[in-house]
Amino acid sequence: MLKARVITALVLLAGLLAALFLLPAAGWLVFASVICAVGASEWATMSGFGAVSRLVYSAILGGLCLAAGVVGGLHQAATVAPFGLAPVYGLSALFWVMCVPFWLRARWQLPGHGAAALIGLVVLLPPSLAIAHLRLLSPWLLLGVMGAVWVADIAAYFTGRAFGRRKLAPAISPGKSWEGAYGAVAGVMLYGLICLSFVGHGLSSGGYFLAVPALVAFTAISIIGDLFESLIKRQAGVKDSGSLLPGHGGVLDRIDSLTSTLPIAGLLALWIAS
Repeated sequence: MLKARVITALVLLAGLLAALFLLPAAGWLVFASVICAVGASEWATMSGFGAVSRLVYSAILGGLCLAAGVVGGLHQAATVAPFGLAPVYGLSALFWVMCVPFWLRARWQLPGHGAAALIGLVVLLPPSLAIAHLRLLSPWLLLGVMGAVWVADIAAYFTGRAFGRRKLAPAISPGKSWEGAYGAVAGVMLYGLICLSFVGHGLSSGGYFLAVPALVAFTAISIIGDLFESLIKRQAGVKDSGSLLPGHGGVLDRIDSLTSTLPIAGLLALWIAS
């Protein structure tokens, strides 16, 4: 299992970096739309959709991502600030900040297929568009945001293994601890401040001061995204969202924290550009 995880991780990383830096804007938008479609298929499976409904739902969300990206100009390298995405990002931010914490506390079940389809749209479409949007601004920007999520996951895992005593959400994800969450915050703060020291030339001391609570909030939102998918999987009675990636499960297993953080990053990028 460990060998499969390592090999899959290396292949995924190599493929991601090649696509990130070599694909044209239109090709990257197609790539983001495929990610959206595959994630939609896994979401539909966990929501209890039948085989035909799953395929239709996957095609609809992938097509919506592609169409919305083209309308927003994400297929053109010259596009910098697609402000038409602001309502999409805003709805996503409200969902993750205002709705999901209560969802996790109450451990709500996914409602009927229609509502589950709409929730899947909110979960998957905004981050897929953010993948295309942030990459247009800079491949390094997108990689940096994704890196922050990876740092949070890795720091939480090792800190939790070493010091974890108090369970964070035992009914949802028994392996997660408050100590792991604190480790994630510390890791992301260190990572973020180091990144700012390289790219934030001219940034005032006040800018660094404001970055600290922003990084803490970013880490919290990434943990919320991870817990939300863990809850959906637990309620669906599955260990992984899919089996596409040997040793890693499905696509949603790899992007769970990104579904909550990428739209926030996209919204911040639009705010800075305004």
